[in-house]
Amino acid sequence: MPELPEVEVVRAGLEPAFVGARIDSVEVFDHRSLKRHDARRGDFVGLLQGRTVLSAERRGKFMWFPLDSGDALVTHLGMSGQVLLRESAAEPDRHLRIRYAITHPEYGELAVCFVDQRIFGSMAVDELVEQDVGGGQVLVPSQAAHIALDPIDPNFDDEVFISRLRKKSTGVKRALLDQTLLSGVGNIYADESLWAARIHGEKPADSLSKPKARELLAEVRLVLTKALAEGGTSFDEQYVNVNGESGYFSHSLNAYGQQGTPCPRCGTPIRRVTFMNRGSHFCPRCQKK
Repeated sequence: MPELPEVEVVRAGLEPAFVGARIDSVEVFDHRSLKRHDARRGDFVGLLQGRTVLSAERRGKFMWFPLDSGDALVTHLGMSGQVLLRESAAEPDRHLRIRYAITHPEYGELAVCFVDQRIFGSMAVDELVEQDVGGGQVLVPSQAAHIALDPIDPNFDDEVFISRLRKKSTGVKRALLDQTLLSGVGNIYADESLWAARIHGEKPADSLSKPKARELLAEVRLVLTKALAEGGTSFDEQYVNVNGESGYFSHSLNAYGQQGTPCPRCGTPIRRVTFMNRGSHFCPRCQKK
């Protein structure tokens, strides 16, 4: 599933051509992609046509585009969702679910295409609600209001996170995946961060010392920042940026997906165990239980 770096790469790629653009028309080819849209708020297409996009925002894995109506177009990529920029006359992409015809004051007529093979992703028009963040007020979609700030957000409070983490009795990996504790970290970057900090994923979070919790947070930030710089992670080409190019952080992974290969630090073969219907990857020597 796309995690923070992948979603941020898409958001940043859309920003120049989508922000400031007018949405001329919207075509919905598969209404399953609207499963998070509350029809009681109004017709999805009617709420968007003629509106201007004001900015491009993200929190964790949620991405949204505030509109001049006061609402926001909210996007969650799910397992295989892609948001692609195309020329207005481009042939339809395979698995195209929603298409926006837009006009930008600088770039002219373009198309923004939501492509999703497995249809786990979605788009919705949602209301913006006020939240107190870092001593100030910010507007977030109601669907993302429960999501914690992510570790690269300038308003992220390290000490609050460390305190809350050390009160969790669950395994530390499960805590990292709790989007109400911190957002944007999924299976890939949790494994990479735990490997870097030499922590076994099943170690109880409340047994971490403050220095160790602080070290883990630093490694989470480092892994996310590195993945951002390298364009995100791609294994099966289902994650691509707005130009259809795959990420390549997968070439830099130390633990995730590396089962059977030598640990880059000590040479012990990386192990994979089942975790929450997926896999956990770790070095049994560097990350002792």
